[in-house]
Amino acid sequence: MSAQVHVPSLFARVGTASVLTLAVTSSMLAPGLVADAEAATHSTKALKIAASKKGAPYKYGAAGPSRFDCSGLTLYSFKKAGKKLPRTAQQQYNKTSRISSSKRKPGDLVFFHSGRSVYHVGIYAGGGKIWHSPKSGDVVRKAKIWSKSVWYGRVR
Repeated sequence: MSAQVHVPSLFARVGTASVLTLAVTSSMLAPGLVADAEAATHSTKALKIAASKKGAPYKYGAAGPSRFDCSGLTLYSFKKAGKKLPRTAQQQYNKTSRISSSKRKPGDLVFFHSGRSVYHVGIYAGGGKIWHSPKSGDVVRKAKIWSKSVWYGRVR
């Protein structure tokens, strides 16, 4: 009778140890996976924040909370999501990890460029669309990516 009592207790202890070993080992062996998960969480939050600003007017040099230029919207959205970005689109491009268009995910940044100069930034919304603050006289809105001259960056 006592063997039956101790056996489940032993399995419970072994099971707990195995789960702890797996959790510790996974984070130690695959730090990139943990970083990717954290980046995805911040990016998803930033995307939702940008979308919540739909209709906010464009204003050159503005970084929220009620008016934005393009990089001001990305700066504001990621700041609210817990990540710090530099002020301009070019500086933001320089600070992100490069990713290919095939690896882009909602929440990644989309940089529009002419030659080597970045002139506009938005947050990828999926389906070939971005949230952005386009230009004077316009408002924050979701739009189709209109150019093939784009680079993608992930905020880490």
